Amino acid sequence: QVQLVESGGGSVQPGGSLELSCRTEGGIGTINTMGWYRQPPGKERELVATITTSGSTNYADSVKGRFTLSRTTANSLYLQMSSLDVEDTAIYYCHADEVIHYLGGDRNFERWGQGTLVTVSS
Repeated sequence: QVQLVESGGGSVQPGGSLELSCRTEGGIGTINTMGWYRQPPGKERELVATITTSGSTNYADSVKGRFTLSRTTANSLYLQMSSLDVEDTAIYYCHADEVIHYLGGDRNFERWGQGTLVTVSS
């Protein structure tokens, strides 16, 4: 199965910027939609943004205009975050839909990275 390796988390002051990266390693299937999710302290995991293979993006309302998601043809994913707020503090997880093509048909799998912590604090 494909492995998702994240990097770029850290601490930043309110109003600052960070970029998260996610690269794919291994796997035998086709990667379809990729994205970032986050889990703030004490809360449920939530969608941040997704991007299809054709480059169509979808953003949570809370990050529209501040975050930009991009993707390479090699299925590396980048999340540029600006105007960060304390409410953006969370563990950020890279996500990918992997389709493995078996003789008997295709199977869809959800893959997750290990998570990277973003802390926004003064």
